[in-house]
Amino acid sequence: MQNEYKLSIITINYNGLKDTCELIDSIPFKDDMEVIVVDNASTQDEASIITEKYPQVTVIRSDKNLGFAGGNNLGIKESKGEYILLINNDTYFKEFNIEPLIERLESSDKIGIVCPKLRFAWGNNPIQFAGYTPLSNITLRNKAIGFGEEDKGQYNSPHPTPYAHGAAMLIKREAIEKVGLMPECYFLYYEEIDWSMMFTRAGYEIWYDPCCTVYHKESQTTGQNSPLRTYYITRNRLLLVKRNYKGISKYLSYIYLIGIVALRDIVKYAHQGRFDLIKSVCRGLFTIRYSLFT
Repeated sequence: MQNEYKLSIITINYNGLKDTCELIDSIPFKDDMEVIVVDNASTQDEASIITEKYPQVTVIRSDKNLGFAGGNNLGIKESKGEYILLINNDTYFKEFNIEPLIERLESSDKIGIVCPKLRFAWGNNPIQFAGYTPLSNITLRNKAIGFGEEDKGQYNSPHPTPYAHGAAMLIKREAIEKVGLMPECYFLYYEEIDWSMMFTRAGYEIWYDPCCTVYHKESQTTGQNSPLRTYYITRNRLLLVKRNYKGISKYLSYIYLIGIVALRDIVKYAHQGRFDLIKSVCRGLFTIRYSLFT
């Protein structure tokens, strides 16, 4: 069955009306595309405001906060595009240049996802993402290529990357139909890395292509040092290992993340007097402890 649109743009709104409107305002609407906003149970009825202000946008109001993966999956299920752009609501375009990303996807049956260059929305717009390095086997450490650097064109060559960046990723619908929807067990953080691993295991490549740039305000929803972020980062690191690692590497990673990383974080937050963050670390460990070895 042929898709109704060439492109579906999906973003999640959660108490982020101003950011969501700024993103929509940066998108030039075309006949062959649709824009879908999933309102993830915002405190106020922001869905109605968006619907009234942008009648050309499809707004889906969820009565429950489905998390990052659940909200995107809801939008994907309702979308009708051949290609699907999942994009954070705290981003915007200065130049809407999606066509080269579509051309990259169309260049090979093996490419399932392509990500644009990400630059921060503040200062001189330093680079946030120009691809990723692989995760290390035990520590789960990796780097975003170019992070914090001034953009002088040093990362203007497209290349494969082991993981997609959740802030902006363009995906073939047919690849999603083969791989499956984004895993919803994470709720927030690490789900795009797990999904990337699912794509790789299914035989797809993930690419970074700098022909398009997206500007990212970064963590407008949860804050950089919020209890919510701390809880999910602690919990989901372990969940990622459980779902994707095997053998001795799995258990060595558990030891490292619990015995070194979590303990280090507790000591650091105690020194800062952030007992709310200590509680979040402990809660993250506590809620997943029984499932790690099953």
